[in-house]
Amino acid sequence: MKVDFIKLNPQYRLAKKEIDNGLRSVIKKGNFILGKEVNELEESFAKYCGCKYGVGVNSGTDALFLSLVSLGVGKGDEVIVPAFTFIATALVVSYTGARVVFVDIEDKTYNIDVEKVKRAITKKTKAIIPVHLFGQPADMTELRSIAKKHNLKIIEDAAQAHGAGYKGERCGSLGDVGCFSFYPTKNLSAFGDGGMVVTQDKKIYEKLLMLRDCGRRGRYEHVIKGYNSRLDTIQAVIIKAKIKYLDQWNKRRQAVARTYSQFLSKNKNIVTPSVKNDRSHVYNVYAIRVKNRDRVYERLRQNNIGALIHYSLPLHLQKAYRELGYHRGDFPVAEKISQEILSLPMHPFLKRAEIEYVARQVLRATGN
Repeated sequence: MKVDFIKLNPQYRLAKKEIDNGLRSVIKKGNFILGKEVNELEESFAKYCGCKYGVGVNSGTDALFLSLVSLGVGKGDEVIVPAFTFIATALVVSYTGARVVFVDIEDKTYNIDVEKVKRAITKKTKAIIPVHLFGQPADMTELRSIAKKHNLKIIEDAAQAHGAGYKGERCGSLGDVGCFSFYPTKNLSAFGDGGMVVTQDKKIYEKLLMLRDCGRRGRYEHVIKGYNSRLDTIQAVIIKAKIKYLDQWNKRRQAVARTYSQFLSKNKNIVTPSVKNDRSHVYNVYAIRVKNRDRVYERLRQNNIGALIHYSLPLHLQKAYRELGYHRGDFPVAEKISQEILSLPMHPFLKRAEIEYVARQVLRATGN
């Protein structure tokens, strides 16, 4: 049996009629840049997140970067970032000229450790970027309390958490801004790159509109130095057609995760995902931990199972951030998890037979 890590074609088949009709309309009208469909998507996705405003941009990375710029983050500032996440979360801080300050993560959720955040704050700290890693929200109550106390901004990296909930609120609405990616592997995805920022703040919204479009307010009236980072209309059509399926797909991901955990959680050699009671996990990634990770990974690949590793080296140990002076041992939880983490196939269209097959191969590879 072959089990792919993700399958995208079934998504298209479900939304085919609306996607095809939308694409034909865009091609016929020729409104490829900032067509009305972009605005419609911005409004519908912002509403879905519980926010007033949405700004479509060309990637999740730019969503984070432009958010930092809109909040005035720049040279001389520090921004706190978890050491265990995709590197884009840190790169955007570097793009602004600010200094990245890494902190360790929680052992159970893999999200940023609030106590470590408290210790990392200095007079130069301007913002915190919590990542809702793999689809589970970070501890936003504590983070908001810290931000309020120290007058800090919060930029949610919700690139893996479309529809995830925290104490009755959706990710994206929990900070000053929420940043999403519509990369093809995300729970809500485009046919390429795409991203969005959502916010409750009208001033931030208006600044983001200019920042994404060369800093202009009118066609040739450039108020600030901006960027070329627009979400194109074709991608907006595709994402908008899929929104109505997002909750359904997330529920199915949760069901897949429960089935995996039923098979794997009784094995003492396997750590399955831990979900806190006050939040919902939407499982962009279903990640287990095993001591002999590389051997298990190879066993799965040999048996046609599309397992992946997220992420094999924490950011503080990456050569790209050598100049910050971090060393092995600085963030022991992130380092330990990076050696044990293993992502199993996860998408809404996995069949029970496929889940059972993956689970059996994991159990055999771990000696059970």
